[in-house]
Amino acid sequence: MLCVMSEKPKIRDRRSPVATALGERVKACRIEADKSQEELAFEACLDRTRVSAIERGVANPTVETLATICYVLGITLSDLFEPLKLSLRPSSKHRGETSPQPRRRALR
Repeated sequence: MLCVMSEKPKIRDRRSPVATALGERVKACRIEADKSQEELAFEACLDRTRVSAIERGVANPTVETLATICYVLGITLSDLFEPLKLSLRPSSKHRGETSPQPRRRALR
């Protein structure tokens, strides 16, 4: 009796192009500042895995987190975002598959 191995379902890449571009920029600035991920994480009061996730475009950091990273790297938020020239077209993928429905109360 032959056992047929089914193919594993392919995992869809869920990284946002914005998060990926931002992560690449954070990494470039970190390298330019001659800091390791560990050094950046320690000085910014973050976990090293969080810095790694941001650089890979997996994490979606808050503006406050990005401002802290910029402070440690000796740059401003505008310096971080300046070379990024991209935008996203509005789509339901970013907000969920359906448009939000208003909440309605039952009438008395």
